[in-house]
Amino acid sequence: MKYLALIYSNEKEMMSRGDAFQKQEIEEYGAFQGWLASEKPGMMVAGDALQPTQTATTVRVRDGKTLTTDGPFAETKEQLGGYYLLEAPNLDEAIKIAARIPTAKYGSIEVRPIMEFN
Repeated sequence: MKYLALIYSNEKEMMSRGDAFQKQEIEEYGAFQGWLASEKPGMMVAGDALQPTQTATTVRVRDGKTLTTDGPFAETKEQLGGYYLLEAPNLDEAIKIAARIPTAKYGSIEVRPIMEFN
């Protein structure tokens, strides 16, 4: 079954931690992805980091008219910063993998099953 691990953290807090933190974070993600590739081959289907929320555009259609707004949909304490699409045998295994995502130490990881249509 496929699961989406959504990675949330406080974007402003992350940026305020400086370059050394950013470098360490990149190294930790590299180690996580190396572990995932060697210990759980085939479980990572995809994964990417997202640009900051200031680059987002929200799209709505109302009465047949497309409306766009700069920025994310809503102000929140934590912002979506990236994701991993996982292929795992069950939710418990997906949770074990999500717990190893570096941001889980100071942010949160939302794990959701993918709805598959036949």
